Amino acid sequence: MRFTFLATIVGLAVGALAQSSAADAYVASEGPIAKTGVIANIGSSGSKSHGAKASASPSTSNPDYLYSWTRDSALVFKALIDQFTSGEDTTLRNLIDDYTTSSGRLQQVSNPSGTVSTGGLGEPKFNIDESAFTGAWGRPQRDGPALRATAIITYANWLLDNSNSTYVTQTLWPIIKLDLDYVQNNWNQTGFDLWEEVNSSSFFTTAVQHRALREGATFAARIGQTSVVSGYTTQAANVLCFLQSYWNPSAGYITANTGGGRSGKDSNTVLTSVHTFDPAAGCDASTFQPCSDKALSNLKVYVDSFRSIYAINSGIAANAAVATGRYPEDSYQGGNPWYLTTIAVSEQLYDALIVWDKLGSINVTAVSLPFFQQFSSSVAVGTYASSSATYTTLTTAIRTFADGFIAVNAKYTPANGGLAEQYDRASGAPVSAVDLTWSYAATLTAFHARGGKTYASWGAAGLAVPATCSTSGSGSSGGAGTVAVTFNVQATTVYGENIYITGSVDALQNWSPDNALILSAANYPTWSITVNLPATTAVQYKFIRKYNGATTWESDPNNQITTPASGSATQADTWR
Repeated sequence: MRFTFLATIVGLAVGALAQSSAADAYVASEGPIAKTGVIANIGSSGSKSHGAKASASPSTSNPDYLYSWTRDSALVFKALIDQFTSGEDTTLRNLIDDYTTSSGRLQQVSNPSGTVSTGGLGEPKFNIDESAFTGAWGRPQRDGPALRATAIITYANWLLDNSNSTYVTQTLWPIIKLDLDYVQNNWNQTGFDLWEEVNSSSFFTTAVQHRALREGATFAARIGQTSVVSGYTTQAANVLCFLQSYWNPSAGYITANTGGGRSGKDSNTVLTSVHTFDPAAGCDASTFQPCSDKALSNLKVYVDSFRSIYAINSGIAANAAVATGRYPEDSYQGGNPWYLTTIAVSEQLYDALIVWDKLGSINVTAVSLPFFQQFSSSVAVGTYASSSATYTTLTTAIRTFADGFIAVNAKYTPANGGLAEQYDRASGAPVSAVDLTWSYAATLTAFHARGGKTYASWGAAGLAVPATCSTSGSGSSGGAGTVAVTFNVQATTVYGENIYITGSVDALQNWSPDNALILSAANYPTWSITVNLPATTAVQYKFIRKYNGATTWESDPNNQITTPASGSATQADTWR
């Protein structure tokens, strides 16, 4: 028995060393390739961008990605701006200046989403010559302006620190303000998610909008633009309040979209923790920081959803790293793992490790307990100081786990280091768009997190979630508050059939069956959802079934609830 135990320990240690060794080797070899890959796809002189200011990929067919996406460009340039402003790479300034200049021009381009003053900032992508893309597409997408504002504010703060206030106030502030005003006025409107497939409210979009408004208020105050601070701050509080509604407490994960007819388990949520990471915010759960109990619980549910659906994950232990994709129901290009989604798991874990080390402890809650039990079956709810054996056991195992996701990508990266969008779920061969800019950028940011690097705080520390929310996006402090209403309906379904709700107010998608909100079946046959509805309001609603492309409404009459003035409410129904 003793021999078996020792053999097990030795085996685990050898496995951990192998994972770390593979990760070390990949960081050393892939880091320079990833940096070169990013640079090749951006800027007018990029070797693969064909004159683009920024392109998602040089691929022009199956799929055609030779466009400038507002979201992708902002995420990529935020990574480069962080490198530049931290002094890691001082050669990037010309590229960053080109990006900000191009952003200002693109804001003024009339497009199918509108003009600069009528919604055009929500246009997802442009031709690489900065002209409007007029083909059919999932529009609007409301994350781009928020992400662009965050990227440019980071650069503008550096310029202020280095005595270049005139350029900031005269050139950059007008660009930033347009984006922030768009967020302030439109955060409560639905749009397409970051995968450009689901038209609803999206966790990723809501979270990056919240971050942008917080940073925007602080930045505006710094440069004396005090007239906008109150509006940004007010709406930031409302967005933070709404952000809480995505959490699915019964199932322990974040439901990524309010529509779409899927489980809601989605890399959208992991990417959110990564891109709204604030090293000064500790393990705050209201902003879903990487080490928060909700973000960790969500991470486990997300990763586990891919363990049995990809052949390349077959035979891998239940607490070891696997390849992950966008969401388990994905069918795009065959529905495969993505390089950026797999490595995002490792980045969230490295960010968590950074904060635990800073705090000097790990706090295990009832929510995060299943996550930690992957690494120590005997761990219990409680706080473990960095001097404890439990802390050492957990952090060592979690770092090995994080390294494992890098090792998975390493295994399926071709010899030349080129990173496509995806790799085949059965063979691991690279598929879809070649040289994806976001794949390279995500690799770089994960490598930086592994090295313990962090960047400026954006103001997530110590935020209080309002007791009631306003859904007004006008920038004023007016508008009725909201109350959380939980809808429970008893409904028996067949496999693959789901229950949705829609109704007479914006929060219930205004009777739209296409954008109806999916309910959770975690307590089947009770289906459940919690929605923030206007307070003191008569609201009508119905449940619908979706199965094999068919939509079935429950019978008349409409259900009705009058929401309370404050607090919360629960409504119990039975399918008719």
